Amino acid sequence: MSTPTPHNEAKKGDFAKTVLMPGDPLRAKFVADNFLENVKLVNQVRNCLGYTGTYKGVPVSVMASGMGMPSIGIYSYELYAFYDVENIIRIGSAGSYSKDLEVLDVVVSESAYSDSSYAKYMSDCDDKVMYPSKKINDLAMAKAKELGINAKLAKVHSGDQFYTAPEMGGWQEIAKRTGADCVEMESFALFHNANILGKNATCMLTISDSFVTSKEIPAEERQTSFREMMKLALETAIAL
Repeated sequence: MSTPTPHNEAKKGDFAKTVLMPGDPLRAKFVADNFLENVKLVNQVRNCLGYTGTYKGVPVSVMASGMGMPSIGIYSYELYAFYDVENIIRIGSAGSYSKDLEVLDVVVSESAYSDSSYAKYMSDCDDKVMYPSKKINDLAMAKAKELGINAKLAKVHSGDQFYTAPEMGGWQEIAKRTGADCVEMESFALFHNANILGKNATCMLTISDSFVTSKEIPAEERQTSFREMMKLALETAIAL
């Protein structure tokens, strides 16, 4: 095998020490096209597009993770273990379980709850809650204040499924059981990988829809409507 993994055609050294990781490949391309300079496409296997460039003169990479914990579990593990990446900042969208988190609010995850078996069968870990890097979170919140971005710390529910049968209960029951403020599908696996490999990770989210108010951002607008969150992630990345 000419590259470190079968899922990534990049060579060692192609990724910066800090990688921003959206789920959507088009969001990765949007960040590369609109925020980075001297951009190089380093991966396009399975269309999980990966780019490395500079932001304000500092090397930064952005790479798609795909949807769900199995997918981000593979890509983040490989970036950490085979490409010498030190920090991954997931940048994504979330649905709000709380009246205090409205559409387009920026969220920094303070924890990720999941019923997923990812940690159990990956490293025999029974924990239901995973935690991000305090170092990155503290820096992110300080940067948010400096940039005038009203970022909110929130507890995240990392779901293994997007659709749930009605007999499993509504979102109110899930929110009560998990203690979460919002829901997405990746952070738990990312934080677990970072923790077992001695690396750093956090998750920054934009609220794309609210279970409380039923408001949502149209799918075609999601790639481009999260600029505040992307800027916060980039400013945090270059300060690490």
